[in-house]
Amino acid sequence: MKEVKNVVICGAGMMGNMIALVFSSNPRFNVTVWNRREKPCKEVIKANLEQLRDKGVITDKEIEERLSRIKFVFPDKGQEFKDADMVIECVAEVMETKQDLFAELEGLCRDDCLFCTNTSVMSPTEIAAKCKHKERVIGTHFWNPAHLIPLVEVVKTEYATEENMQLVMEAMTAAGKKPCYCKKDVPGFVANRMQHALWREAIAIVDEGIADAKTVDDAVKYSFGLRLPELGPIENSDMVSTQLTWNIHSYVLKYLADNHEPSPILKKMLDEGKMGFSSGEGFLKWDDESVAASKKALNEYLLTMLYDVKIVK
Repeated sequence: MKEVKNVVICGAGMMGNMIALVFSSNPRFNVTVWNRREKPCKEVIKANLEQLRDKGVITDKEIEERLSRIKFVFPDKGQEFKDADMVIECVAEVMETKQDLFAELEGLCRDDCLFCTNTSVMSPTEIAAKCKHKERVIGTHFWNPAHLIPLVEVVKTEYATEENMQLVMEAMTAAGKKPCYCKKDVPGFVANRMQHALWREAIAIVDEGIADAKTVDDAVKYSFGLRLPELGPIENSDMVSTQLTWNIHSYVLKYLADNHEPSPILKKMLDEGKMGFSSGEGFLKWDDESVAASKKALNEYLLTMLYDVKIVK
């Protein structure tokens, strides 16, 4: 296989539908969305495309063209699987479910068809356990919302060949994503390890009474958070000098959170039923209006960052 053209997405939840939307951006790809039961996938994808149109990112003609590149199949696995160059699974985050799906697909797909798992936390190496051709299984962790966040973590398993890794990297680039090559299959891959290191420290600051939850978020939003899209931590270290980085770390690291279990404050909140958006309270208090405003603000921020869309408040 010289390049990926026929892409089958297994699982028609929000991630699966938005990954289909992503691949529809390039006419090179023929996209199939498969699910065990019929779902209104086309309507969901169309609604998100229309949001992009309403912000001036795409046109009505482009919506038509992109929808024409996506096929929906429920529930039989037919010719689309036999012709597939790449299958991306977006099924439930249950190890056995993922393993069994790929084991089943080995009887339907070509031996060189790439099997990609969109897991955010599970080991792609372990997911490949029931496959005969384990070298074809690769992690491809899309970030939510998948059609707006550019990053896809491409995770090399213990078995994946470099040729297959490069085929996946090239396909993700052709679909308009920013693929990140993760050399080792480790928990959290690349970005989630850094994200949750920050969350651990943020929660510890609240738990220790150093600052309240809103202050912690504001401290991120109005300082280093502003420059992160342009200046990553490694480049920042080089910018300020290795010496200053050493000096700061020599002083401050011993004071930072290094707990290897979730913070006690999280357990307390769980016991009290404080589930965040869904219950109306987590670290902060929420109602329907503020939840909707938070979600809208995120999408509008991403549209502004990625497409220079002017948002009218």
